[in-house]
Amino acid sequence: MKKILAVTLALALLSPVSSFAKSTNLMFPSEKPVASISIPSEWEPEETESGIQATSEDGAVYIAIDVATSRTSDRVIDEAIAFLDKNGVTIDASTQKKTDDKINGMDTTIFSWEGKDDDGPVNIGLAVLSPKPDKLLLITYWGTKGEQEKHGAELDGILNSLHPAGN
Repeated sequence: MKKILAVTLALALLSPVSSFAKSTNLMFPSEKPVASISIPSEWEPEETESGIQATSEDGAVYIAIDVATSRTSDRVIDEAIAFLDKNGVTIDASTQKKTDDKINGMDTTIFSWEGKDDDGPVNIGLAVLSPKPDKLLLITYWGTKGEQEKHGAELDGILNSLHPAGN
């Protein structure tokens, strides 16, 4: 899998919803939910200031979903890039790919790159989708090459479970 996020997003659209042995269902943000998602409990999902985040048990995969509006989307994207940088993730800009797709009926734009972190080569992805008028979700993905692949079914399940609040 050269571009795990793009592949995972594509597979999520074609596969039936994966089930988790134990999962945490989240409506976020909790005060005024915009979306819902189910994440394996072992990934210890938690609400953040602007969304949710989780990391696979082995640390091979990090995923965050942040809520933004059209006015705050640039800031949220900048914060996601700064978060990756702060955590030692270097993006190779020359590898950027952009694809347009749909996740559960929501128009989605996916940006993906190759890069590296302290553990070696990684895949990085940012996906922007709109669950409601004037609301955006930004998915930030970072996975260790050679390790992230074993989480494909879990990632499919996570993406298949992402829906606008109330659906």
